[in-house]
Amino acid sequence: MIYPITAYGDPVLKEEAQDIPQDYPNLKELVQDMFDTMYYAHGVGLAAPQISKSIRLFVIDSEPMMDEKDEGKGVKKAFINPEIIEESGEEWGFEEGCLSIPGVREVVYRPERLVIRYFDEEWNEHEDTYDGMTARVIQHEYDHIEGILFTDHLNGLKKRLIKNKLAKISKGEVDADYKMKFPALAKKR
Repeated sequence: MIYPITAYGDPVLKEEAQDIPQDYPNLKELVQDMFDTMYYAHGVGLAAPQISKSIRLFVIDSEPMMDEKDEGKGVKKAFINPEIIEESGEEWGFEEGCLSIPGVREVVYRPERLVIRYFDEEWNEHEDTYDGMTARVIQHEYDHIEGILFTDHLNGLKKRLIKNKLAKISKGEVDADYKMKFPALAKKR
């Protein structure tokens, strides 16, 4: 099933998501649906709040972000109830975008390495270290389950410069080549 992507302005994107219990219904199906939705929207990551589910789950496939020297080193996996244990290394900037904020891209600075503890779909616990582009994708998606958007990392001037674009997105005034759910349109019904 392909879910509509929840657009900027929906309160679910600013909430801290809740842990998932082991008996969460149809979890494996949800994970597959999230991968299908992410690929359909041409994304490299998708967090549950982006499909209006306030739970601690995200999926990534960082392979499309790899450059030639790192080809084949991308990571495709689901992270359930993740917790970033440590971030380290030099902060580096990269232009990020978000499926919930189509048409907006800005440079965000993040540490180059992280250690994360999480469960997979079989409820096996992992503690892994990631760096570079995969770490960045994980940090971006992890922010989503903490109620943080990439635009929250921008300085005041950058935020003011994109304010009108964000307002238009929340009203449904945006072109995206995937299904979206807009908060302003839901209120009018």
